[in-house]
Amino acid sequence: MTDSGDLLTPVRLLLGDEELLLSRAVADVVAAAKGREASADVQHVQAGELAPVQLDELLGPSLFGGERVVVVHAGQDGTKDLTAGLLSYAKDPVDGTVLVIEHSGGAKQKALVEGLRGAGAVVVPCAKLTKPADRASFVRAEISRAGGRASRDVATLILESVGNDMRELATACAQLVADSGGTVDAAAVQRYHRGRAEVTGFTVADAAVAGNTVEALQALRWAESLGVAPVLIADALADGVRTIARVSGRRGNAYQLASQLGMPPWKVERAQRQGRGWTDDGLATAMQVAAALNADVKGVASDEQYALERAVLAIAAAKGAR
Repeated sequence: MTDSGDLLTPVRLLLGDEELLLSRAVADVVAAAKGREASADVQHVQAGELAPVQLDELLGPSLFGGERVVVVHAGQDGTKDLTAGLLSYAKDPVDGTVLVIEHSGGAKQKALVEGLRGAGAVVVPCAKLTKPADRASFVRAEISRAGGRASRDVATLILESVGNDMRELATACAQLVADSGGTVDAAAVQRYHRGRAEVTGFTVADAAVAGNTVEALQALRWAESLGVAPVLIADALADGVRTIARVSGRRGNAYQLASQLGMPPWKVERAQRQGRGWTDDGLATAMQVAAALNADVKGVASDEQYALERAVLAIAAAKGAR
């Protein structure tokens, strides 16, 4: 584990385009700063919308002192002048301020990456994991993060069962640790994830909250045929509806809302997209359906498959309801 001192180095470069890893790397720095000083100031800005003069205001010495974190998202979208400003600051950072810069890792504004490396910035890899060995290591790390343990063979089995989506893997690992008491073995994986799960609970939920009834039902039947546990589908449906309800009606960009709601920015952005067309009445109905489904799949309903199908239909129909 990285301690708070390591996380609060003056300049950090998050290099890559995996949203889960980026959001976690930012959240870790913010948590470390808040842990050191509860009133630490945290600013999120988009490089493409940031002028060099604004950068000077954000990073200039504070009149009141205190911890400060400035996160520049999508650094590759900044202008050449902004890149020059960031590199100039990185060579002589201000005490008490942590500058976190994201860069997708592509060729665009590559000078920013090279310059930050040369200035001694801490580089945090956040690229998508393409090698099986790296994905297996990620799974084991996720299980450890949740307080459990698993062998490499079990990690491989999880990959074969869940697929390669980082969000799905992180959720599955946390669920497996919670249900197994800590030690995740092959039996636990097979109990919840029989067969390859290219279609998962999140696939069903995403279609349902979008109001795509046919697509949601098709995904549900495919997930059931693959052996995805009903409780996982029900949890995904509840999470989808609940997240839209939490984000609905709030103003601000995804990064600002993420800090307020304690959610990763990618999840806020997805909820903002999915929330278009939902009304307060529709969300209230969908939340009631999700709550009832939770009880149904945990023993109340005599037919879990029928309960799931009924819930998917009701949630999809609730979008736009008045």
